[in-house]
Amino acid sequence: MSEIINAKYITRETNHMEYQEGMEVAPGNIIDQVLSARESYDETKYTAADVIRALSKDTLSPEDFAALLSPAAQPYVEQMAARAQQETRKHFGNSIMMFTPCYIANYCENYCIYCGFNCHNKIRRGKLNMEEVDKEMAAIAESGLKEILILTGESRSMSPVDYIGEACKIARKYFTVIGVEIYPLNSDEYRYLHECGVDYVTVFQETYNPDKYETLHLGGHKRIFPYRLNAQERALMGGMRGVGFAALLGLDDFRKDAFATGMHAYLIQKKYPHAEIAFSCPRLRPIINNDKINPKDVHETQLTQIVCAYRLFMPFASITISTREREGFRNGIINIAATKISAGVSTGIGEHIDNEESKGDPQFIIDDGRSVEEVRQAIIDQGLQPVFSDYMYVG
Repeated sequence: MSEIINAKYITRETNHMEYQEGMEVAPGNIIDQVLSARESYDETKYTAADVIRALSKDTLSPEDFAALLSPAAQPYVEQMAARAQQETRKHFGNSIMMFTPCYIANYCENYCIYCGFNCHNKIRRGKLNMEEVDKEMAAIAESGLKEILILTGESRSMSPVDYIGEACKIARKYFTVIGVEIYPLNSDEYRYLHECGVDYVTVFQETYNPDKYETLHLGGHKRIFPYRLNAQERALMGGMRGVGFAALLGLDDFRKDAFATGMHAYLIQKKYPHAEIAFSCPRLRPIINNDKINPKDVHETQLTQIVCAYRLFMPFASITISTREREGFRNGIINIAATKISAGVSTGIGEHIDNEESKGDPQFIIDDGRSVEEVRQAIIDQGLQPVFSDYMYVG
């Protein structure tokens, strides 16, 4: 597999737009197209007529998507929600997929000023060994869930690719769908993880504004903006069947970042039409040692607007709503546009096993702590169908 990238030599003096030795460059110019689209997005030019026109269409263009994200669309959020609900039911029926994240390590080599895992934050660090991973997976599987998202802090030295791969092999004993949310890899490393059982890869770009990105990521391999942005393409080159996209809403201009996220997914879908596309819609959350971190100007109305715009622009995409949001909002948005919801969530290390102490502190503070059964019942109460798995491996 690829040579390890030494994160400690990537500091705030490192040019954040230049690939470092060992980082695979994805072919093509998707990054240029995404950044050009973001830079040219002018939210002030759209009118109510543009929004109404977009809502009347069966298939939206990028320009229609831009209109639905603009301030001109805010008075039309209810109409957007009604259309989004129609599209969701058309393509997904009443099904709501359920999963849970599992953090197996929180060591990190990056200095990201908004993240609880950042290497300068004084928190309790830990990682699970393979016996503990097995116990954690077994405990989660007892809830009935069949899909898991495996996460680590971004440390190649403490959570190397083969460590993650072994954890995924264990997860395959218990789950039919496995995703990973880890540091970006080269395509051969993604191919290895796919061989270990991984189905999809999610990467948060955080913000698509390169200048703001530089001020937020002061050290570590995450500082290299283009390597992160092209991670989904390398994952597909490595054989993954699905990729997820997200900006961390509230870090920068949320409309521009949401537009860039949608365009990134749209361009990847055009180039790799077989790929399963997913969106996450995270907002900033308070972290350990900093309870003042919260999204700027991204309120629930704006979040609903973004989720509905994603649904109308890319109607076949999966949309996940996380426990960063409160229970009431999550219950509402799955009845409109979101198709996937987490449950029984802990962002600490090894917290799914009863009567065992956590091995590491959480990445951020969640807002919806409901169990798997409580979320399942809430889905049923809305006349929807909770689904633990819609995928089967045939040997």
